[in-house]
Amino acid sequence: MTARAGHAPALDPASRSAALERLMPGYPAPRHWRRVPVTGQHYLDLGSGQPVLFLHGNPSWSYVWRKLLHRLSPHARCLAPDLPGFGLSRHLRPADGVPDPYEAQLEGLDILHRHLVRDKGLPERGWTFVLHDWGGPLGAAWALRNPGVVARLVVCNTVAFPFPDGFRLPFHLRWIRDHRPVAAFVHATNAFARTAVRAGVHRPLLPAERRALLRPTARRAERRAVTDAVRAIPRGPAAPAWRLLEPLGGGADLAELPLLVGWGMRDPVFTPALLEEWARRYPHADIHRFPDAGHFVMEDAAAELGDRIRDFLQGAP
Repeated sequence: MTARAGHAPALDPASRSAALERLMPGYPAPRHWRRVPVTGQHYLDLGSGQPVLFLHGNPSWSYVWRKLLHRLSPHARCLAPDLPGFGLSRHLRPADGVPDPYEAQLEGLDILHRHLVRDKGLPERGWTFVLHDWGGPLGAAWALRNPGVVARLVVCNTVAFPFPDGFRLPFHLRWIRDHRPVAAFVHATNAFARTAVRAGVHRPLLPAERRALLRPTARRAERRAVTDAVRAIPRGPAAPAWRLLEPLGGGADLAELPLLVGWGMRDPVFTPALLEEWARRYPHADIHRFPDAGHFVMEDAAAELGDRIRDFLQGAP
């Protein structure tokens, strides 16, 4: 069949699949892509069984979970959203009075959870959250606001508590956070994301994988959430953002949840000192250190981490 004059020929399904694999190698096929009707938030939906929600950090998106999704979807219902403003999701327009990016993202998680329960038939409770980087404090804060929904936590190179005494962010993050001209330069050049896809792994990604991780921030107008997230990093233990991680009204806290920690020990930002704080605060945690993994532990240690999470899911809640 020939194309009409002036029109590109339509791609058959096999050609579309091959084109997507070239653009985003390893990313789940479009049959797993979903949208939240109210907000247009993009998420992946693979597998069946107990719900497992994967929350990425900054400057990544759901692409970073692709290896774990393929390993775990035979055992669970794996859901990986792009946080509003990241990946293939649009910015969420916060309601009047929403004061900061944390509240806007928590509102997005509220809407996502309601959609999955009401429209997709998922259970309201009994969820497992897998958290990384900025997704850590967001997921933990949401769990505390919605006691009983989250039954297990998996944390990967993130925090859900104020930085311990003596910990300092790397200077480049402090510069972006604290100096508007530096933040403007980083926003204009996409320097933060370009650095992260190289410095965040111990085993270099394939060039096509780096391009895929950077694709959503290729245009300057699509980087606002990345810059906003760095600017929102708390400046001290009294910062208002940390109060989001306090149990509401004396309710349950994270210490009551089964907790698996998978940590890349070569992370230049979330250093082993933060892992030791997890161990101190949550002595019941099942901790696994991956000595040859960086910040993106799900890239460097996908097989081992995936097996640990699979076993964790199959254990008693």
